[in-house]
Amino acid sequence: MYVEPDGAKTAATQRPIGDGVSVPANVFTVVAILSRMKLDPEHTAIVVVDMQNGFCHPDGSLYAPGSEDVIEPIGELIADAREAGCRVVYTRDVHPPGQFEDAYYYDEFDQWGEHVVEGSWEAEVVEELPVETADHVVEKHTYDAFQRTEFEGWLNARGIRDLVFVGTLANVCVLHSAGSAGLRDFRPILVEDCIGAIEDDHREYALDHAEFLFGEVVDRGELTFAD
Repeated sequence: MYVEPDGAKTAATQRPIGDGVSVPANVFTVVAILSRMKLDPEHTAIVVVDMQNGFCHPDGSLYAPGSEDVIEPIGELIADAREAGCRVVYTRDVHPPGQFEDAYYYDEFDQWGEHVVEGSWEAEVVEELPVETADHVVEKHTYDAFQRTEFEGWLNARGIRDLVFVGTLANVCVLHSAGSAGLRDFRPILVEDCIGAIEDDHREYALDHAEFLFGEVVDRGELTFAD
C-alpha cells in the first residue's frame, strides 16, 4: 500500500500566493469556474467581423498576418457556438467601385487604397470559415456594421441581446462595430484571442478602450454556453 509522505497532501492541496501565504488549491479551481461567462444561446450571436480574403489571405491588398492567425480559433469558437444553438453572423466589408467619388471627407480608398471591392475575390469570406445557410451576412460599407444596414433590426426581431465579437481589425471594424452595438444597448463581448490586428499594440488599445467604455473582454476559454 502506498502511503503519502508527511506533508505531501498539504503540499498538493496548497498553493502559494506570495509572502509565505498559501490557500487551498481548490480555491483557484472554484475561481476559474466562476470566472467563466455562460451565455444563453437563444439570445446570443457570434459576430464574425470582416474575415475576408482582402484582410486575411496573403494575396489580399490589406493582408495582416495577425488577421490570418485568428482564423483557426475563430473556427473553433464558431463550431462550439453552432453546437450550442447560437446564431452566427458574418460581416463583409464591401465597397462599390464608385462609393467615395463624391465623398466630402470620409474616403476609405484614400486612407487604405482600393480594397474589398464589390464582387471581387477580396470581398469574400475566407474559405476556412464557410458561411452556412442558417448564418446571417451583413454587408457594410463603413467600419461600423450598424451604419446604414439592417443588422439592428435583424437582431431585435430574434431577441438577440449578447453579441460575441471576433474578427479583424481590432482597432478598426471590430472596435467601431462593437462600440456601435453598445450604444444600441446590446451587450458587446470581445474575445481577445479571436481578434486580429496589424500590430499587437493596436489590439491592446482596442480591447482596453472597449472594456473601459462599453463592453467586456474575455479569452475564448472563458466562454461557455448554457444547455
